[in-house]
Amino acid sequence: MLLRPRGRLFIVVAALSAAATAMLLAGSGGAAAANPPGNNGTIKIDDVPFDDLPNNEPHVGCTFQVDFYGYDQGDLDATVTFEAQPPTQREGQDQVLLTDTVFIGEDDNSGGGSQAGLDASETYTLDFTGIEPHPVQGFHVTLTINAEGSQGPDTKYKVFWVTGCGPTPTTTTTSGTTTTTSKSTTTSGATSTSGATSTSGITSTSGGTSTSGESTTTTAIGGSSTPSSSVLAALE
Repeated sequence: MLLRPRGRLFIVVAALSAAATAMLLAGSGGAAAANPPGNNGTIKIDDVPFDDLPNNEPHVGCTFQVDFYGYDQGDLDATVTFEAQPPTQREGQDQVLLTDTVFIGEDDNSGGGSQAGLDASETYTLDFTGIEPHPVQGFHVTLTINAEGSQGPDTKYKVFWVTGCGPTPTTTTTSGTTTTTSKSTTTSGATSTSGATSTSGITSTSGGTSTSGESTTTTAIGGSSTPSSSVLAALE
């Protein structure tokens, strides 16, 4: 059966339309697969030397990295919060060590949690002022990530230890004046052979007793003795 030119043209247009529709559907399906609904993305803690491998290191030094993998594409940010975790916390209710905002929407999540899906890396050094470290493990830290673009829950967590750095000492300055009063006490005294004693500035006492005498006894008849009524030796 021979087709007329008009019939052949109709078949060609229909075939092209079907092909275009198939390509459009495939493209939209690919986009949907690249950014599926849900809480996409993952985070890893990286110690020095830093790299892009998606391996998590739960014990790091004072300076470390947080790597973001597999997040959706778009104008999307992640809120980063580090908090002190028991048993190494400061006094009081506020345990926040640092907060930050990181752009994570550079590309789609087609790479997932693999090295190809790396969206961002940020380097941090935390301030542990007022916190006493564990003698072996160091400082216990919780990382919380809230990522835009998630459908449903948007939170991810990591708990890790930071070692090799001590707490920053707290310096207290006290200003004041101290006055010292000096008191001097001088005591001089002299003792003479006359028996007088003198104390300067307090009491002066002078006194003497001189006694010199003899006793004369007159013996009377009858064996009794009568003392003399005069004292002689001292008066002569």
